[in-house]
Amino acid sequence: MVNRILVTGLSGLIGQALQPALGTYNSVRGLNRTKVQGVDSIQASILDYERIRPAFDDVDVVVHLAARAGERFPWDDLQSTNIQGTFNVLRAAVDAGCSRVVFASSGATVSGYEQVEPYKTLTSGEYNKAPTNWALIDHTWATRPTGFYGTTKVWGEALCRHIADTTDMNVFCVRIGYVNRDDRPGRPRDYAIWCSKRDIVSALVKSIEAHTSQSFATYFVTSRNKWGYRDLAHAEQTVGFVPEDEAEAYR
Repeated sequence: MVNRILVTGLSGLIGQALQPALGTYNSVRGLNRTKVQGVDSIQASILDYERIRPAFDDVDVVVHLAARAGERFPWDDLQSTNIQGTFNVLRAAVDAGCSRVVFASSGATVSGYEQVEPYKTLTSGEYNKAPTNWALIDHTWATRPTGFYGTTKVWGEALCRHIADTTDMNVFCVRIGYVNRDDRPGRPRDYAIWCSKRDIVSALVKSIEAHTSQSFATYFVTSRNKWGYRDLAHAEQTVGFVPEDEAEAYR
C-alpha cells in the first residue's frame, strides 16, 4: 500500500494540478526550489544531490516532474536539469530504498515522426488529406525526438530502464502529451497530442497506485483525441488509465 509520496517540481503546471489529488495519502512531500503551500516542502535544487537526498527517506513512490520542458531552453539548462537532475533523483530514490519512481517523460521522444506521413498531415490540421486509418505509435517503436529537449527525455528513459534492470525499484515512464495552462487545445497540432489536466492527473495517480509485477514500463498519455497518433492501450493495460476528455470537444 502506498502511503508516502514525494513529488519533484510540485509547483509546476502539472504538479499544481496533481497536488489536490494527493490528499488521500498519509504523507505528501514536495521537493522544489520554492516553497509549496499545503505540503511538507523541502526547498532544494535537484542538481545538489547532498541536499536532496534526505527528502527521499521513508518515501514509497517518487513522482519526478521537475524538468526544463520544451525547446525554448538552452542546452546547458536542459542538460543540467533533465540529465544531471534526473540522475540525482533516481540515485536518491535507489539509495533511500523507494519502491517506485514515476518519471515524467514526454511525447517529444517520438515527435520526429511528425515529419513523415501520415503523422505530418494529422498534426498539420489538413484533415481532408488524412487517411481513414493509421498506425498508432506505441512503446515498441524506436524513439525519434526532434530537438534537444526530446533527446534529454530519451536519455531519462534509458536511465530508468537501467535502474529498473539493476535494482529492486520499479520505474514507469509516462510520455505526456501537450498539457497547457488554458487546459484546451489551440493550434492544429494540439488536436492530435493534447492532454487535459484531468487526464494527466488521473494517469499519474494510477501510475502511483498500480499493482503490477512489471519492473519497467513506458506508455503514452494524452486525452482521447480523434486525430491522435499515440497509442493509449498500453497505458490502460499497464496502469488502468482511460482518458475522459477529448480535444474535439473544443472545436
